[in-house]
Amino acid sequence: MKGLSLLLLGFLYAIVSFSQEVIIKNDNSNIRYSGRTEIKDSATIISWTGSSVQFNFRGKSVKALLGDEMGSNFFNVIVDGKVVQKIHLKKGKNEYTLCDSLKKGKHSVELFKITEAAFGKTYIYDFQLNQGAKLLSLPSEPKRKIVFFGNSITCGYGIEDPKGNNGAAEYENGYKSYAAVTSRKLHADFHCISKSGIGIVISWFPLTMPEMYDRLYYDNPAIKWDFSRYSPQLVVVNLFQNDSWIVKMPQNPQFKRLFGDKAPSSEFIIKAYESFIEKLIVHFPKSKIICALGNMDATRAGSPWVAYIKKAVADINDKNLYTCVFPYKNTSGHPSAKEQLSMANQLTAFIHKHIKW
Repeated sequence: MKGLSLLLLGFLYAIVSFSQEVIIKNDNSNIRYSGRTEIKDSATIISWTGSSVQFNFRGKSVKALLGDEMGSNFFNVIVDGKVVQKIHLKKGKNEYTLCDSLKKGKHSVELFKITEAAFGKTYIYDFQLNQGAKLLSLPSEPKRKIVFFGNSITCGYGIEDPKGNNGAAEYENGYKSYAAVTSRKLHADFHCISKSGIGIVISWFPLTMPEMYDRLYYDNPAIKWDFSRYSPQLVVVNLFQNDSWIVKMPQNPQFKRLFGDKAPSSEFIIKAYESFIEKLIVHFPKSKIICALGNMDATRAGSPWVAYIKKAVADINDKNLYTCVFPYKNTSGHPSAKEQLSMANQLTAFIHKHIKW
């Protein structure tokens, strides 16, 4: 009788154990994070557009325990290479079902942040796989790596808005930006350091890219990014669109703060661009750097901003520097998904032609 009781207890224990979900902590070595992230014991913190977390598993469902600073962020859920849903995170710590009822076998799952850093930080605590599921080893990291520095165009601002002007989080989609699309076309991993409204000499707020580019979090100057953590073969800079507007607006608060009542000279603007590119050369001494511009009205006919970039590149005179101009789209608002794709196609062709990986 005693033996039967022990057998029954063992059977019940086995049932309970089997019914439990498989918990995968945020710092598991078989989870890959991409982007400027901070991995802590309790959670991994991500904020920049295009930052992602991915892993492979054998099972049928995945849940995630996530925390969001503002309740404004959106993520794409990508299963086996396909976007299966877009989730809106609520403020605070909550559980989300990423996928369910998958076919038996191996699967990959990825969470890709499609909103920019200004919409707050996201905290990844853990993942729960279905009972009997198993976390698998990751495939090798992509050999190709790219870093993008940009503004709203690179963030994917307004892509989901037909007019391209709505800056609300639900209309932004960095997954459809030329930066993300180009990276996928090239099978490259990428970091995206971008913020809507930012410039090199002036922005719509008191922060420029030369002040932000080396931060772990865009709004915290005290915590710097360790550039040794990521060594790309290629860097793409697409800036000056916002500068092109604000330097002609003497009543703008940032104009008054930086320039008083006199607009900066062409020489000042060119030197500021040169200074920023030279900083990137220091951090990425082995990388090719593409100095891009467009596709909004900074590249319209008669605009001096393309010439500014070309002059800066010529002055620096570095064999690893290139210039790529996206033609003016000549439509209202920010680039649509179709226009972003056109940019991606142009940039991909440019890279194939000029960059040897």
